[in-house]
Amino acid sequence: MLPKAKHLLVLLSSFSLGASAQKAVITGNVKGLKEPSLVFSYASGKTYKNDTVAVKGGTFTWKADFPHPQKVYIFFPQRFIEFFAENGRIQIAGTADLLDKLKFTGSKTQAEAEAYEKSLKDLTDQEAPLYQKWGKGSKEEQKALEAKLDELRMKKRERANQYIAAHPKSNFSVSLVDDRAAMGSYSDVKRIYELLDASAKETPTGQQIAERLTVLKRSDLGETMLDFTQNSTEGKPVRFADFKGKYVFVDFWASWCGPCRAENPNVLKAYNQYKDKNFTVVGVSLDDNGEKWKKAISDDHMPWTQLSDLKGWENELSTYYGIRAIPSSLLIDPQGKIIAKDLRGEALNQKLASLFE
Repeated sequence: MLPKAKHLLVLLSSFSLGASAQKAVITGNVKGLKEPSLVFSYASGKTYKNDTVAVKGGTFTWKADFPHPQKVYIFFPQRFIEFFAENGRIQIAGTADLLDKLKFTGSKTQAEAEAYEKSLKDLTDQEAPLYQKWGKGSKEEQKALEAKLDELRMKKRERANQYIAAHPKSNFSVSLVDDRAAMGSYSDVKRIYELLDASAKETPTGQQIAERLTVLKRSDLGETMLDFTQNSTEGKPVRFADFKGKYVFVDFWASWCGPCRAENPNVLKAYNQYKDKNFTVVGVSLDDNGEKWKKAISDDHMPWTQLSDLKGWENELSTYYGIRAIPSSLLIDPQGKIIAKDLRGEALNQKLASLFE
């Protein structure tokens, strides 16, 4: 799933229940790092900043002020690394060929995050071999694979819930809720948000989560789908109300989204299987280039209605529903109510089978 680049910064929000007058001094020694500079991205109020930091012989020093502990991203040439920064002295050490093994010391929140990740090792160790088998087996094997991965994800989610309940004032607990809010459902995020202490809810990130919940409520199951209007590939306005009386799979995608394009054959199969049973698909593209949008529709053989305002990530419908990663979807019933969201792969097939077979 591709995240909205702009909203990557939501994950850089500040987390805190306290502040310090001392600024952060972050020093690094990454052996084998040949780049002359690195970029550090972090939240600054409701906006974000990118600081370019000089590197000499793999060593660097970066100074910043973090009134509240927050997640920071370091952009290396081939990847980015995230860690929790806070005021005080923090050291980063490791080698350029093992960036995922960098050691961070001096940040209590980072230490808490690392301890939490270790507590999930029994589950993450089971995930890796399953992902290696993804898409390589029969339909039944793929179904079993997705079911097992869903089971592991639910176990990890439940452990996160337990952690938040046990540490309601923790900066890291606030970050766990914030991460879930990025792509979670209203009911799920609301439940764990209410586990937080009142002081945690008053932090900048806590307030952002509250705002996010207002947006997520719009796509909660049972809510009425927005009667939006966007243009078709022919430039003609199409109103969603025109589809009332049918089951409609609203598919948010884009021509540049690899996971979306990989999912299109599955959506096409579902469309062909149920199009004569009061079911249709409406694609809503987050493209900003009309020609690339139309070419992808042709290349992927998508015969259903395709709409877009060609505003990219600022698409009015995806913005209204707070969509930050694609592919994403909403399944609407004949009365215009949302009955499922973010269905893909075998989960989409199973849901439609339960409705039509």
